Amino acid sequence: MAFKRGISGAGINKNRSGGSRFPIAILVFLCLVAPLVFFFGRGLHTGGQDDISSVPSRQISKWREKLVLQDLRPLFSKEVIDIIVASTNDTGPLSLDNFRKNNLSASWRVIGVETSNSTSEPKQPTPYLKKETPKGKEDKSSADHAYFVDSPAQLVRRQLIEKRREKRAAELVKRDDEVIVKLENAAIERSKSVDSAILGKYSIWRKENENENSDSTVRLMRDQIIMARVYLSIAKMKNKVELYQELQTRLKDSQHSLGESTSDGDLHHSAPERMKAMGQVLSKAREQLYDCKLVTGNLRAMLQTADEQVRSLKKQSTFLSQLAAKTMPNGIHCLAMRLTIDYYLLPFERRKFPKSENLENPNLYHYALFSDNVLAASVVVNSAVMNAKDPSKHVFHLVTDKLNFGAMNMWFLSNPPGKATIHVENVDEFKWLNSSYCPVLRQLESAAMKEYYFKAGHPTSASNLKYRNPKYLSMLNHLRFYLPQVYPKLDKILFLDDDIIVQKDLTGLWAVDLQGKVNGAVETCGASFHRFDKYLNFSNPHISRNFDPNACGWAYGMNIFDLKEWKKKDITGIYHKWQNMNEERVLWKLGTLPPGLMTFYGLTHPLDKSWHVLGLGYNPSVDRSDIEKAAVIHYNGNMKPWLEIAMTKYRPYWTKYIKYDHPYLRNCKLSE
Repeated sequence: MAFKRGISGAGINKNRSGGSRFPIAILVFLCLVAPLVFFFGRGLHTGGQDDISSVPSRQISKWREKLVLQDLRPLFSKEVIDIIVASTNDTGPLSLDNFRKNNLSASWRVIGVETSNSTSEPKQPTPYLKKETPKGKEDKSSADHAYFVDSPAQLVRRQLIEKRREKRAAELVKRDDEVIVKLENAAIERSKSVDSAILGKYSIWRKENENENSDSTVRLMRDQIIMARVYLSIAKMKNKVELYQELQTRLKDSQHSLGESTSDGDLHHSAPERMKAMGQVLSKAREQLYDCKLVTGNLRAMLQTADEQVRSLKKQSTFLSQLAAKTMPNGIHCLAMRLTIDYYLLPFERRKFPKSENLENPNLYHYALFSDNVLAASVVVNSAVMNAKDPSKHVFHLVTDKLNFGAMNMWFLSNPPGKATIHVENVDEFKWLNSSYCPVLRQLESAAMKEYYFKAGHPTSASNLKYRNPKYLSMLNHLRFYLPQVYPKLDKILFLDDDIIVQKDLTGLWAVDLQGKVNGAVETCGASFHRFDKYLNFSNPHISRNFDPNACGWAYGMNIFDLKEWKKKDITGIYHKWQNMNEERVLWKLGTLPPGLMTFYGLTHPLDKSWHVLGLGYNPSVDRSDIEKAAVIHYNGNMKPWLEIAMTKYRPYWTKYIKYDHPYLRNCKLSE
């Protein structure tokens, strides 16, 4: 190969003057003759190689260059000799790389070799360079050429690069077989853990590919229905009777075919054909009726209507959830009625519980449970007994109302709690609990309270319904403020709500040092919620003067009460004071937690949170590990475990303490 440079230019002809060719002739002669003279001079002096073997190679090369120059001086002019010396001293022997970097324009390219291949082997022939000539112009100097040789340093560098490549290739080839085996085994183990059904969905060998969006057809049909309604309105406006009727027919067919389907698998087999027919009608409607302004206006109106419907349904859902929360399921109502009938058929001598002597023994572990729900009360007692280390030392004091008194007695008479002691009382038989002593009962007799609760003229919003729940009127809910009056012979008592489950032995609570406080409870406040300002009206001066809005709230549902300290500090009197001040409901809304926070303000000792975990009746994200570690879990909120609106993920913790094969439960069709 040879280096060629084409001369481009319109004014250049072949017969140029000799003076213009003289520098090129010198350069060509120099490139051809200089190497011959160099090698000839080297041959003349090889006979003395042994004599100069001790001389450094650099000095030898200098000496040889000097001899060559001496031989060339008679042949060339002084200008040519100076060019040779300058090029040798500055850049070393002429090479293709140096020529590329310093002497070539951007139009030069290597013919037959890629430009990026700068590390080719030194023994390969040096490539030739050619300058691309624009179309229609001939190469004017095909005889002009030059030959270049790489420098020794570049040759050494290329050899080192090749050696590194060979070494790297050898390392990759010599990979340890054991490592390969380990990688293969790990891949096999990983493949076992992958569901083959999922893999099959994406397999390229399947004859039929599944659609990744299982509801794509459903969504398309819904979009068609929306557009059909838009064009239906426009067709009516423009008096397109035939098209209007056709759209109406296809709309009914699509709605009937779609039904309540949420995925393609739920669709009727006729859905694809109806979708196709709807598409044809919509295409026709678009041709005849499409108007950007009208379509946009109709879509905006439909969006606004849908938004109003969502808002209305949300209010209705809240209202219905509040309504469901205060109702009693048919199965539990049936259970109470059947138990009541059977109780009053019992002889009087069989209506008494054994071990009545334990009821006032202060050395035993006493529980207070106030409920009108037979099934819920049975779960609380059953779970506490099953998880107690020594059930014989546990005494359960149940208080219910007149309506459920017979049912509660009959259940525990026919299903005694093992070695534990149990006693059931009727709150209506507490003669001391009357309107002259209890502010709540007195307020219930007032005309304003009757108007608020029992007249139908009030708007039935969700918030009103929440606070007009009958449980807030029940004395079973307010009886927790009268524990020393109900159990005058006891020193300590553990209060339990009927929507809790006991998962561990609770006897350790009686050993907790309350440090002179009356109430032991788990605090419920976090960074900014469940503090006093959430429950109390701090715009009222009586509240703002006496309480800190950032004080931490605590939970009713599992509370250990020191009844001796209770009597000393007259807790019931404090409760009566605040209850009397709230007759117009200006301090707090109805309920027992706000007055409890006020009554036991500064008198509550915080318990470890593992004793009592709350939120299973409203919070879907309670940590499972917290639930399983807790001594007591609490379904506080509207979604009680015995209601259909209960969260299914939490319900098994409750149902495992119920024997659904019991005859009473079977007869009332109560099941999991």
